[in-house]
Amino acid sequence: MNSNLAYQDYPSEELIGGKLVAMSPRPSINHNRVIGNIYRIFAHYLNGRKCEPFADGVDLYLTETDRFIPDMMVVCDPDKIKPDGVYGPPDLVVEVLSPSTARYDRGHKKDVYARCGVREYWIVSPGDRTVEQYLLEEGQLALHETYGLELEVILNKMSQEERDAIPTEFKCSLFDDLVIQIADIFERVV
Repeated sequence: MNSNLAYQDYPSEELIGGKLVAMSPRPSINHNRVIGNIYRIFAHYLNGRKCEPFADGVDLYLTETDRFIPDMMVVCDPDKIKPDGVYGPPDLVVEVLSPSTARYDRGHKKDVYARCGVREYWIVSPGDRTVEQYLLEEGQLALHETYGLELEVILNKMSQEERDAIPTEFKCSLFDDLVIQIADIFERVV
C-alpha cells in the first residue's frame, strides 16, 4: 500500500466565509497527540455529566457561510447535537495550530466563534507547547492567559524562584473543579 494515499483519502473540508477550504495536509503525529490528550482530559472529567466532548471529525454548523471541524469541542446543550454534527455554538472550542490552518484559527474562525457565543476558545501550539485561553467578554474572545511548558534546557538555566513562578496548571472557565495540568496536554509531544 502506498503510504501517501492515506493523506489523500477523504480530505476534510471546512466552509470558511462561504469558501470551501481543504484541511490538508493531514495533521502531524504531535497534532494528533495533543488532540487526543485534550479529548481524554475532558472525556474522563465529563463522564456521566450533561456536557459532551467531541474530537476532530465532527462538523460544527454556525452560520450559513461557516461550517468548521474543530480539533476538539465541548457541548453542554444536547439539543445542539444531531446525527450529522453540532448545530450552534459549543461551550468550548479547541483548535490545534497547523501551518496550513493557523491564519484561520487566529482570524476568521476566532471571530465567528465569538459572534456565535462560544464561551471559551483555546489555540494550542504543539511546536511552542503553549495554550492560549480566550474567554468571551462583551461579544469578543479576549486573551485571558497563555500557558506554556518550558523545555528542560530552558528550565535548567532558570533560578528555582523563576521555575516556581511558572504555572503548571490552569482551570477551564466552564468547570470550577477541572484543573488541567499543562504537561498532560503535551504528553508524548516531541
